[in-house]
Amino acid sequence: MLGVPESHTGWTFITNHARVLAAIADNPNARIRDIAARCRLTERAVSRIIADLEQDGYLSHTREGRTNTYRIEPGKALRHPAEAGLPLASLLSLLVENEAERAGQQPMVTQ
Repeated sequence: MLGVPESHTGWTFITNHARVLAAIADNPNARIRDIAARCRLTERAVSRIIADLEQDGYLSHTREGRTNTYRIEPGKALRHPAEAGLPLASLLSLLVENEAERAGQQPMVTQ
């Protein structure tokens, strides 16, 4: 897969919770299996992250047959005190835009 870094240890700039949210924002009907592959996590880890996000009100889902449709609460404030007052939508706008760039779309350049 092009552009995907090798596995590593240590810290990263973006948490797994943010990666899962970005994957769901890109496709609200994504299967846990697909989210896990995109985020390079196990299905079990993605399930736990989704449960965390639902428990804290950042995400909800409805069941339609065998498919879940996720709904993100974009107005919910970010958790860290340094980002107090910033809505989840502000973070997702950065992450989802980045995903579009990795998919081969032209990056937006501002001056």
